[in-house]
Amino acid sequence: MLNLRLHNLKLRNKLIFIYVICVFIPIVLTNVMFYQVTTINIKNQKTADAEQAITLLQAELGALIDDAAGTSYLYSIDNQLSKHLNTNFTSYESYVESLSTISNLFNRADQEYKTLGSVTIMSNNPSILTSGHIIKLEDEIRDTDWYSQIKNYNHTYPHLYVTYDSISVIQKLSDPSYVNYENVVKIDLNSTYITQMLTLSSFEGDIYFLDPSNQARYGRLAGGQPSELITADRTLSLEQIPKPNKAIVIGKQYQTNRYLGGWTVYGVLDEEKILYDVRQSGQFILWFAGINILVPTLVILIISRSIHTRIRNILKHMKSVKGKNFERIPFNRERDEVGELAVEFNRMSERIENLINDVYIVEIQKKELELRERQAQLNALHSQINPHFLFNALETIRMRSLMNGETQTAKTIQNMARIFRQSILWNRSFVTIREELELIESFLEIQKYRFDSKLEYHIEIDQSLMDIEIPKMAFLPFVENASIHGIENMPGIGYITIQIVQEHNQIVFMITDNGVGMDQEKIKELIHYFHEDAAMGESIGMKNVITRLKICYGESFDFTITSDQGKGSRITLRLPMG
Repeated sequence: MLNLRLHNLKLRNKLIFIYVICVFIPIVLTNVMFYQVTTINIKNQKTADAEQAITLLQAELGALIDDAAGTSYLYSIDNQLSKHLNTNFTSYESYVESLSTISNLFNRADQEYKTLGSVTIMSNNPSILTSGHIIKLEDEIRDTDWYSQIKNYNHTYPHLYVTYDSISVIQKLSDPSYVNYENVVKIDLNSTYITQMLTLSSFEGDIYFLDPSNQARYGRLAGGQPSELITADRTLSLEQIPKPNKAIVIGKQYQTNRYLGGWTVYGVLDEEKILYDVRQSGQFILWFAGINILVPTLVILIISRSIHTRIRNILKHMKSVKGKNFERIPFNRERDEVGELAVEFNRMSERIENLINDVYIVEIQKKELELRERQAQLNALHSQINPHFLFNALETIRMRSLMNGETQTAKTIQNMARIFRQSILWNRSFVTIREELELIESFLEIQKYRFDSKLEYHIEIDQSLMDIEIPKMAFLPFVENASIHGIENMPGIGYITIQIVQEHNQIVFMITDNGVGMDQEKIKELIHYFHEDAAMGESIGMKNVITRLKICYGESFDFTITSDQGKGSRITLRLPMG
């Protein structure tokens, strides 16, 4: 039923139907699947990169805070500093003398830790004079938020205090030997250094620093600017942090550190931004789909019109034969199947007309005798194996290989049949380069099957040369020699490159391989063999070709051989264009 419906379709519609089903739809589906897979892979890769960037940022920020905590710990165990802060000085000279004994402690911290913004020690010792890093612990300081957090803080390790624009480490300085006064050290991290670190991070989204209760106390947006939603009077809960519709959220929490335990570096990444380029490429699928359907459809319409018009013309003349009108079909030397059909129709019309007008009866009798003789010959040939039987046998083997899923074997058998058919059926001395290349490709595909993955080849040709005629099998023996003598006995993968170009009104054929190569003595012996009658049976095919090319082109033909032992060979043939 389906065949009947297809038979009713016009040739033009059949061609468009074949293109849509076999080319257009598979191309669109392949592009869509490729786009989906690419999107998923890029998203996964960007997510992994973002997670790695957050992990690195967590480590770098933790290292900065550890430096500040280490400095506060050094201050807490320094005996001279503890003695200075808890001594009741009676004179200005004694205070200055004591201060000079601990000045190196502050100088070393300033020089070694460039990541520290400021170090301030506060004490309620009334004899302490405000100087440099040491100030008095007054009521104004006691009213601050950070002091209220550590007022009842009795631990010996530092406390982390974070605001919208600063990160600080605070620690009480307590010494069992001195319990006279309250002393606190507050170390602020270098905010410029922190901003630079966040800006240079490879993470492309917003970054927040969350306390153990999941309140965002510090935030920087993707451009490096501070978040306007976090202020001195306001923090953001985890739910309040702005997130795009499709967000990639990555949180890295500090686990073991006492003063950092529970704090989290929290990153928010917009999926649409990281996939923007991929989304843009998706529009090209639609454009390509439109081009893929428009351009081939126009080409199919033009080509089908050429075929359809001429077929209708042939059909018109065939119908006219019923009325004994043997008018010939106008023929313009078309070389396609329709042109050949027109030629054969004209020839048939002429012969029928001759039969009717001249020797109808005699010819009929003669034809009957010839038919009987041919029938006798056919009966005699039934018991013989002829090339067509071999072709059909090879085709049967190929079809059975396809049915068994052995596509590579089927393809090799098809190439063998093609070579066998051409070697028998080529009854011309000259063939086009296109036909020669088809034979070469069939041969190389068979060699690839023999060598498995050991042979690779590449063919480059100037398309304008495809229909130029050359002596048949002018190039194939050189390809055979490269694959058998150059590649077959070498270890590793063999590469054969074939180039056919036009240079100075000449056809230049170059074949290059990376095989075993030849030394200079071997090259001289081979060239001498080509010019003389020396015996070298291995290259008789190439000698035969070179001899035929010299006969055809004379001095216009030239060839060169270059080779290095173990590095491969190159043979170049130069033929005249006409």
